Amino acid sequence: MGLPGKKTPSSQTKTRRSHMALSKGTLSTCAKCKSPVRPHHVCAKCGTYRGRAVIDVLTKKEKAKLRTKKTTKQAEKKKEAKKETK
Repeated sequence: MGLPGKKTPSSQTKTRRSHMALSKGTLSTCAKCKSPVRPHHVCAKCGTYRGRAVIDVLTKKEKAKLRTKKTTKQAEKKKEAKKETK
């Protein structure tokens, strides 16, 4: 098993790792709502891709609201059940 004979200097370590730097991501603008969007991705605000409506964003938001309402109602029911058992 070969071990390093001497400690490698920090400058040598840093020069070896110089290519590991992250590059800044690119953004383009949505053609419909002009919000920043990653290239080749669906716009999160309006749900369009290349001028076509792909996702119905409003129904997604409504579904998320319903999910949160259901979870809060379920939590309230559990609290009431615990109070009744005590």
